[in-house]
Amino acid sequence: MNSSSPVWLFDLDNTLHNASHAIFPQLMANMNRYIAEVLGDGVTPAGSAAVDAARTLYWRRYGATMLGLVKHHGVSAEHFLRTTHEMADLASMVRAERGLGKLLRRLPGRKILFTNAPHRYSAAVLRHLGLQRHFSHHIAVEAMKVHRQLRPKPSKLMLRQLMRRQGLTARRCILVEDTLANLRSAHALGMRTAWVTQYLRRDDTHGLAHPLKTLNRPAWVDVKVKSVRLLPARLHRLR
Repeated sequence: MNSSSPVWLFDLDNTLHNASHAIFPQLMANMNRYIAEVLGDGVTPAGSAAVDAARTLYWRRYGATMLGLVKHHGVSAEHFLRTTHEMADLASMVRAERGLGKLLRRLPGRKILFTNAPHRYSAAVLRHLGLQRHFSHHIAVEAMKVHRQLRPKPSKLMLRQLMRRQGLTARRCILVEDTLANLRSAHALGMRTAWVTQYLRRDDTHGLAHPLKTLNRPAWVDVKVKSVRLLPARLHRLR
């Protein structure tokens, strides 16, 4: 492949499918139960107020609730990810637009799935979407380690490491995301950025994404699109 061709880094949840429909509510319930057990006394789980406070604090301080639980409560990241992402009927919960495979074929260059979700879950969603063959690599949160420490998006250290390992320059990379904090880090390193908005909810306060005050395009977003299917029409803004 041409060394100057773009490399697309695609987020998964609320970018390639509608996680807010059913998956995020289930994930939120699983996460709350997990945190309640961690904060409890070994017999009685912690109450909802304590759970909400801890989840929000760790999200804001570390960019991921999981990192706060690991740092302050000795939680195993692998156990947290496995437990919170267990969904008995995942296939029925996946909602996505048609034509995503066609869209990915139309975009020039290599595509990498790049998600803060765990590998087992993201592979299952990708399989239900029928998109596995369109991605040359699948980078899930377990692989986002710097000096043996988990550093998920929006870590700039991790983004630099990703580029080194993949042999990429920032100007070749296009990050396609729903989360503004991740896009901001990528833009600061010189990547192009595309913000996908159709699955976002402005009143989202569940701790999986920052509540949105506005859908206005910030300076660190090169292209704002409602759907990933609109990317080919905006390609000139991303080259």
